[in-house]
Amino acid sequence: MTVTTDKKTTDAKTTDAKTTDANSDSKPEELTEPTEEAAPTEETAEDATENTETPENSEPAETTAAPSSGKRGLLIGAVAVVLVAALAGAGFLGWKLWDVTSVEEAGRQAQEAANAYAQVLTSIDSNKVDENFNQVLDGATGEFKDMYSQSSTQLRQLLIDNKATAHGVVVDSAVQSATRDKVVVLLFVDQSVSNTNIPDPRIDRSRIKMTMELVDDRWRASKVELP
Repeated sequence: MTVTTDKKTTDAKTTDAKTTDANSDSKPEELTEPTEEAAPTEETAEDATENTETPENSEPAETTAAPSSGKRGLLIGAVAVVLVAALAGAGFLGWKLWDVTSVEEAGRQAQEAANAYAQVLTSIDSNKVDENFNQVLDGATGEFKDMYSQSSTQLRQLLIDNKATAHGVVVDSAVQSATRDKVVVLLFVDQSVSNTNIPDPRIDRSRIKMTMELVDDRWRASKVELP
């Protein structure tokens, strides 16, 4: 009887051990199932990463930036061209204004000099012939100075012999043409003349065309005409 009980007990332990082994073998299979289910989650994350870092998404950004930089460069170039043109125009206008102002000032100065010289040229005193001639030559230049110097000797004697006296007054004058160093002036002169043949003074009205040139910073008559 005792031997039979031990055998049963041993068989029961063996059965329990097999059951325990069977249970232990089944548990790892249950643990591996969640691991297999987690794999799709990793694939989904990779797919999301690939969608985010797709090179096709970055290329349009670079393509969009390139035209923007090109347009900005063209705009800067256009502004630079306009600025240079404006400066050039301003410089030209400034030079033109300076040129016009210079010519106007030259005309004014030459006209004043011509008015004064016309009075010297049309005024004479037979008692001061040499002084009058020196004043005429001092205000002359070029062609007119040469001509007056050549005829002064004969004219001097004629004035002394006839006891001639004259006094000129500029009634009006105007600038006909002008540059910065050459001006043509038209003058209207009344000249009172007397001599031994005409003791009573008479008035001669003359029109004189006088060319003035700037020589040694002074306006001098280079040509005198009686048109």
